[in-house]
Amino acid sequence: MTRVHRFGGVLALAAAALGTAACTDLTEVPFDQITEENFNPSEGDIGSLLAPAYTPLRDVWMGWYGNIDFQEETADALLTPVRPNGWYDGGTYVRLHEHRWTSTSNGQPSALWGRSYNGITAANRVIHQIESGVAPVADEDLRTRILAELRALRAYYYFLVMDGFGNIPIVTDFTDTDLPEQSTRQEAFDFIVSELTTVLPNLSADGPGESTYGRINQWAARALLGRLYLNAEVYTGTPMYDDVLSVTDPIVSSGLYSLDPDYLGPFRRNNDGSTEILWAVPYDAINGCCSMFHMKTLKPELRFVFNFPAQPWGGSASNPQFVATYDEDDTRFKGTPEEDGRGGTWLVGPQFTPDGDFGYEFIRHVPHINPPAELRAFNTGYPVWKYEVYPGMQWTSDVDYPIIRYAEVLMMRAEALLRTGDAAGAAALVTQVRQRAFAETDPAEAVVTPADLTSGSSYLYGWYDYDGVVKTGPDGTAVSNDTGGPYGGADIQYGRFLDELGWEFAVEGHRRRDLIRFGVFTTKMWFNHAPNGDHRILFAIPNFAMETNPNLTQNPGY
Repeated sequence: MTRVHRFGGVLALAAAALGTAACTDLTEVPFDQITEENFNPSEGDIGSLLAPAYTPLRDVWMGWYGNIDFQEETADALLTPVRPNGWYDGGTYVRLHEHRWTSTSNGQPSALWGRSYNGITAANRVIHQIESGVAPVADEDLRTRILAELRALRAYYYFLVMDGFGNIPIVTDFTDTDLPEQSTRQEAFDFIVSELTTVLPNLSADGPGESTYGRINQWAARALLGRLYLNAEVYTGTPMYDDVLSVTDPIVSSGLYSLDPDYLGPFRRNNDGSTEILWAVPYDAINGCCSMFHMKTLKPELRFVFNFPAQPWGGSASNPQFVATYDEDDTRFKGTPEEDGRGGTWLVGPQFTPDGDFGYEFIRHVPHINPPAELRAFNTGYPVWKYEVYPGMQWTSDVDYPIIRYAEVLMMRAEALLRTGDAAGAAALVTQVRQRAFAETDPAEAVVTPADLTSGSSYLYGWYDYDGVVKTGPDGTAVSNDTGGPYGGADIQYGRFLDELGWEFAVEGHRRRDLIRFGVFTTKMWFNHAPNGDHRILFAIPNFAMETNPNLTQNPGY
């Protein structure tokens, strides 16, 4: 049965309905235009009205050159090494890993800028259509709620570009033809916070369900504000941890959301029933494409192992230093295809067809980001297993991307408590999140103490050499966890908490932002990446944007 999602499905079904009507009624109706005569939306029409503003999120996150790439490939958990079938791609993934992207780098990270502004433009257009009466909404309460949702969605798009690029142009008037001035990161931060805070009372307060799935409601907006406040010191220079607690407290108090009993429940093909998801990007292989990350990480012969017609491309996999940090009893680590096709984040060990003719023995070791031809292989590094792989899977996936989970709300609160002196309160929340990961192995391992969270990271930072030894550089000397400087993780303040974030949110698009907040992104060495300038906490504004708008000034260092 084809699964039809809210936005893509609504539009597809609307088109089908129009085709059916045309067979029996030849009255000319201008369906290519929205006019007062042919459009008077009710509550049931909201999805169709909002869809154009939401659909860009599909390309933003799990499309080709999606934000998963820019947030994870630039960080310390995910790699795309050169493979036997290519994957050098003009140096795209090597540059992301080595922090050598430029304003002219094809697709990276200019795609994030362009796609986010596509979403902003779409939101501005629909807002204009409603406010001008081109798309009349007679019910005043409904009109207020639709405009609030569009402004919240637009604020999220602005969050993405502010987080990635810092100083950005802000446009709210669809009819304004003047080139916008560039706002500072502080101004952009203030704008996003103001927009979300202003519309918050008019957003839906409904919890998980059909009416809210895939849409930003009051609770998702609160969580997004929590993200902003958690990273406020990076964005503005002023910490706002108390605000994290105050804005997210109603989410917890509402009782509407809870941790899914299954860690991978929010990443299942039919995850729209998960009470852990506050907001997701809905995908459908037919009606709501195109989520392609599974094609990027799964290896070619796995099509025979898991019985789907599309041959994966075989690129990205785990960084061996990151996966070495997992506790052996942590079920978030290892995927278990033999047990209902789920388990943990990474596909580990032997994965073969029953006759043994096709498949791989996946190993932790990866020789280099760009190894010589004789060392290029598909089995080095663990493919991502987090997003469900199901029989018959095509080159596009039905699996939705959770933008915000309840686990993140709890961990944001835990970090805010930790950084404001309540390590005991933080430890209780982290333990709560960890419990499901150790419930079937060793429940005692789920418990963390205040001392644990104030200790350093277990990540052995340093140069990962061809022999699998972490060193000071190519052919350098071995380092230990407490070597310091760019090596080892013992000197990272609250490093254990950073580890917890890594284990819980691996390959969800969090890692770059977390490493920046913990002071790791431009100071530590990992795999074949060496620090390459503090300016790398921001991406370069793409050349096409600079050429289109002379009011923009390039970020320092580019």
